[in-house]
Amino acid sequence: MKSKFSEIVKDTKPVLVDFYADWCGPCQVLAPILEEVKSDLGEKVKIIKIDVDKNQALASDFGVRGVPTLILFKEGEQVWRQSGLMSKRDLSEVIESYQ
Repeated sequence: MKSKFSEIVKDTKPVLVDFYADWCGPCQVLAPILEEVKSDLGEKVKIIKIDVDKNQALASDFGVRGVPTLILFKEGEQVWRQSGLMSKRDLSEVIESYQ
């Protein structure tokens, strides 16, 4: 999983990684927001979801302590990170600032 993850985040366009858990209420609220952001930004961003319960080693590698944790990568580098809910507008602005 880790080598595949490394390949995905090396993209030249921003890659937003959502570390989530099925049992997490805020994660369930965030899911449709992420879908709207993807719908609005289209090919400008890649969004992937990582279930922390199924990928504990990967979550640990990135120091994910709470969910949801959003991490934005650009060309393999972590450029932004936040834990907790965000509005669609704020999230879109963050992603667009790394275009």
